Amino acid sequence: MNRLFSLLCALSLCLCSCTPTENLSKAEQLLQEMSLKEKVYQMFTVSPEALTGIGTAIQAGDATRNALQTHPVGGIMYLAKNLKSTDQTREMLANTKSYSAIPPFLSVDEEGGKVARVADTLGTTQFSPMYTYRNDGVETAYNIGKTLATDIGGLGFNQNYAPVADLWTNPQNTVISTRAFGDSPEETGKLVAAAVKGMQEQGVIATLKHFPGHGDTSEDSHTGKAYSYRTLDQLRSCEFIPFQKGIDAGAEFVMCAHITVPEVDEVPATFSRTLIEEVLRGELGFDGVVITDALEMKAISAYYSADQAAVLAVQAGCDMLLCPADLNLAVQGLLDAVEDGTLTEERINQSVLRILRVKESYGLFK
Repeated sequence: MNRLFSLLCALSLCLCSCTPTENLSKAEQLLQEMSLKEKVYQMFTVSPEALTGIGTAIQAGDATRNALQTHPVGGIMYLAKNLKSTDQTREMLANTKSYSAIPPFLSVDEEGGKVARVADTLGTTQFSPMYTYRNDGVETAYNIGKTLATDIGGLGFNQNYAPVADLWTNPQNTVISTRAFGDSPEETGKLVAAAVKGMQEQGVIATLKHFPGHGDTSEDSHTGKAYSYRTLDQLRSCEFIPFQKGIDAGAEFVMCAHITVPEVDEVPATFSRTLIEEVLRGELGFDGVVITDALEMKAISAYYSADQAAVLAVQAGCDMLLCPADLNLAVQGLLDAVEDGTLTEERINQSVLRILRVKESYGLFK
């Protein structure tokens, strides 16, 4: 008995001497240390106004610091109204980053052309709409991505909601139109892939948008329901190709559109497990972060409450939830869903680990 006791003690000492986290990545270690509430907040990207309650945020001081302590969101998205000068923007972003134990994604829509929050306000490099460059080759697309990333990265942004991977296939489509790199799946795909490489090689995270392809709709999901009447096979031979090439080029994020594809699913793509889990992850092989388009857009907010939308998006496979109509309600919706078993904490962990891995890969923890 004494010998057995001695062996057990020796084994216990051996096990205790091995640090459980020694073989874990920084992302995995952080995940183990986070509470459920902290993990849920990490799944949201919001505007600085939604975070702080301030009318128009142009600086990051005590209000931002305090808000991030109680609402430790995973990302903050800025608009043109938040950007007044290069010095002001750099200081605002640097302060914001310093206030978080896990620094947030600092994001902006800088596609070039008519969606250029930074260039239009701060005078960085201006580009024509991407459709203008559809015949100029991959080197041009790469240089556009590189220049955009250099410009916004120099200000402190670490994520860009670009490039647009949609195809402009419907002449009546006004929400995408010349924002697209083209209408040819193969050629557009090459340009999208080059732009992704140009951005990410400069340390700015690229975001392919708007999956499964918003360029064939005639409606605008900002203002209401929007439909694509493509079949799944038609999408495979057309719209999916630029996304596939962007994914193969290493894009870390894919943004999901709020469009409905009736031939595939009766719900918006944001809530479609078929499109996200079976197609985007299964067929296209994407294992990065899936982020919704802004959930405050009317295609969602006019038909679903903020908590309903959050739960449905996560059930479908989304990892990050962009600009919910009500942050507090959306967060509580996810917490309640874990509490009542609608979602598991393991499902939350899957998304948060993807988010943390990207942050680790891009040096946000330094």
